[in-house]
Amino acid sequence: MKAQRHTTRTYLLLACLWLISHVAGAKPRPQATKELQPTVFALTMVMMHDVVNPPAASRFYSYCLLGAHELVARHNPQLVAPRQLLQTSPTYPAVTDNTYDYQIAALYCILETGRLLLPSGTLLEKDQQQLLERLRRDGYTDAVIQRSVQEAQRVAQAVVAYARSDNYGKLSARGRYRPTKKDGYWYPTPPAYMEAIEPHWRTIRPMLIDSCTQFMPKPPAAFSTDTSSTFYRLTREVHRTSQTLTPSQRLIAAYWDCNPFAVNTAGHMAIGFKKISPGGHWINITSQVTQQAKLPFDEAVQVHSLAALTLMDAFISCWDEKYRSSRVRPETVINRHIDPHWQPMLQTPPFPEYPSGHSVISGAVSEVLTYLLGDQFAFTDTTEELFELPSRSFTSFRQAAAEAAVSRLYGGIHYRDAIDNGLAQGQALGTFVVDKLKKAGVKGGKKTLSRRE
Repeated sequence: MKAQRHTTRTYLLLACLWLISHVAGAKPRPQATKELQPTVFALTMVMMHDVVNPPAASRFYSYCLLGAHELVARHNPQLVAPRQLLQTSPTYPAVTDNTYDYQIAALYCILETGRLLLPSGTLLEKDQQQLLERLRRDGYTDAVIQRSVQEAQRVAQAVVAYARSDNYGKLSARGRYRPTKKDGYWYPTPPAYMEAIEPHWRTIRPMLIDSCTQFMPKPPAAFSTDTSSTFYRLTREVHRTSQTLTPSQRLIAAYWDCNPFAVNTAGHMAIGFKKISPGGHWINITSQVTQQAKLPFDEAVQVHSLAALTLMDAFISCWDEKYRSSRVRPETVINRHIDPHWQPMLQTPPFPEYPSGHSVISGAVSEVLTYLLGDQFAFTDTTEELFELPSRSFTSFRQAAAEAAVSRLYGGIHYRDAIDNGLAQGQALGTFVVDKLKKAGVKGGKKTLSRRE
């Protein structure tokens, strides 16, 4: 009888061990954690290949990370599910088999959503195969991988269906933007004289904020050629600053350039240079700091998702004002009224000036990252090493945001009020998101990202 009880207990123990090893989420896996950064960066590389514009890039990051966030929140009750934060939410299919590995599913879902959404998304198929090969080498079985991929595909399809309802598909049917041919209004700039980028972006459905007009900045200084006016003073500051740049200021301008549309001309030839977008730069910072903080996989996915959602809404808010005020760029004003031969250090992006987009999105995401990872979180950013620029170190996310903002003055592409008011606009939006996170129960501070008990 004693032997029978011992045998029964042995079978029960073995059964429990089998369940622990097969049921998703039984224990954190370091293999998944190390795969997150390269998986997200694969999206960035495809967007650079496609020359995706900054607002659209933020949208792609947001949706690609949304499904992964959903998957980890399902299996980790300490995390806040995206549906508790979004204005509307995807409709996900019911889970019929819970024996997949949710961390593998989350990684694969990032790539699968990108494959379905990005113009050249099929390029991610190679990354998908390489990811699965590495997971097999790490000891995951084909059966677990197959079930995980299937669930990732189901979630990705639900996210893509949700994305189709955000008005993005209607943008091409709207009328072309016709610049106002009067002083004070934006007009295409050299060398490419490109058309305005995403003039109807304000119609995209926000993710976290209530509407595109919720965080309207102060009105820009009124255009004037009167040498005593505020606008003329702002213009002279751009011109004067460009002529006295220090090596440090030049480096800062180049470091935060993040212009996917850069075109160099040589005679009759035009050569395009592909660069990371402003949102892509901040997403890569997010990858670096979550690694530095040694966040577990689930929490690192949540931080990436919240950063991406914030960036998407910040671009919607910024672009709403850009095409309302449609303010002229410094390059146009200086060439017409001060110095016909002047050129900014950075190439002027193809959309209206006010407010500074980098200022808005940097202000917003820095507030969210400050809440999630802590104030005075010192880090070194290596993002621009890809473009042969040295890494830069910061004592906080807010310091990095302030530097990104003022880089636009050094680069000669924004007036001071567009920078300062844009940063304030972004900070207000970021504070709103932080308040929403607090209400949903997301703790702040380094390594304390789980739901409040």
